[in-house]
Amino acid sequence: MANEHDEVILTREGLTKLEEELRDLKGPKRKELAARLKLAISFGDLKENSEYHSAKDDQAFMETRILILEKMLTKARVVELDDADRDKVGVGTTVVLNDIEFSEKIEYQIVGPAEADVLNNKISYESPLGKEMMGKSIGSQINVKAPMGIIRYELLEIRIV
Repeated sequence: MANEHDEVILTREGLTKLEEELRDLKGPKRKELAARLKLAISFGDLKENSEYHSAKDDQAFMETRILILEKMLTKARVVELDDADRDKVGVGTTVVLNDIEFSEKIEYQIVGPAEADVLNNKISYESPLGKEMMGKSIGSQINVKAPMGIIRYELLEIRIV
């Protein structure tokens, strides 16, 4: 498990997205929430004012997210890739795998945990599949334990996007 002193490994794209999210939260989102709170307070009797309580909950969530993002960004290390990195799977590379059982090609970008987004085919190097792929080269067999058994892949391609 990562501890509070660990660096946060990001791709350049991931760093940009986190910085944009932080700017949005500290700027327009804070202003929107302040306006919501002001309006809710104008309704009076804060004890039973659901709009006020909802806005306060949203404010607490947003301020927590701001603190998390600020901490992540202070510990961020951006992985810069060059042509020498094309031979092995690493953070920032995009891989094409062949699911051997189903003869199906799957493409993933390997990212740090903060950027992982399975719906957009971005998997963490700390995930079971990510761990198995790190350092592998084209042609490697990759076996991942899953609840339904071992899933076998062949590494077909490594790209830097």
